Amino acid sequence: MGTAEVRQSVQVQEAAEVVWAAATDWSRQREWMLGTEVHVTSGDGAGPGAELIAFTGLGGIGFLDSMEITEWAPPLRCVVRHRGTLVRGTGGFHIVRSAADGSTFMWWERFELPAVGSAVWPLVRPGVSWGLRTSLTRFAKFCHRYRRDHPARSEGTAEE
Repeated sequence: MGTAEVRQSVQVQEAAEVVWAAATDWSRQREWMLGTEVHVTSGDGAGPGAELIAFTGLGGIGFLDSMEITEWAPPLRCVVRHRGTLVRGTGGFHIVRSAADGSTFMWWERFELPAVGSAVWPLVRPGVSWGLRTSLTRFAKFCHRYRRDHPARSEGTAEE
């Protein structure tokens, strides 16, 4: 079994608390993550042990990604364990505070690949990277709208 990793980051002109609130509003992830819809299936979606399921695809053709939150450190870090049949491994995001109330949002995935997946990864990696880069560009814009639409949820989540 091999591993594959993808990482992307984007500058967001919002405070870390806003970025965290936007990123962890799982039901709205479809507004910025290409072709993906996320639902909380166990717990409240806000801490270790909570479970999520994501459908990624287009036109009803795609795959399910079952996840469990394993690390939760608002407003800086969230890690999930992918435990589906197709998608296995870990992933998550880190938020780094920047100057002037901005933040850097870093998304990463580390996949466990069976032999056939290791052979196919070099072919699909450019598309995965493009999709993630495009999604994070959309996320930066989403954060601005999110702060405007949800001022109460975007404040007071600082735990360091």
